[in-house]
Amino acid sequence: MPEADPRFQQAVDLFNRHEWYAAHDVFEEIWHETSDPERRTLQGILQVAVAQLHLQRGNTRGATILFGEAMGRLKRPGTPDFGLDLESLCTCVSERLRLLQLDQDPETCTVPSLRLRS
Repeated sequence: MPEADPRFQQAVDLFNRHEWYAAHDVFEEIWHETSDPERRTLQGILQVAVAQLHLQRGNTRGATILFGEAMGRLKRPGTPDFGLDLESLCTCVSERLRLLQLDQDPETCTVPSLRLRS
């Protein structure tokens, strides 16, 4: 159960502070120690963090690709949510992806965050 790992909360906190690179590193450590289907969730979250990093660096093509791949993983039936509101995350990522595909600025909408499921 990755969410029981103390590094998981650290990674969530980094993600929510928009420290994309650091969040990626911690999630990746856990990802290497995990198997599917939990691994799929972690990879989707990792891809969102890296997409955000690409946006910061002006690589909209890379961000578009990774947002799309993340959506494919996070919306797949049977994907564990670790108590996180993945639906809310996917809604945000979907809107950012839509704006990128329309060659518009994704920064005009909500920044991805990892909230607890209510």
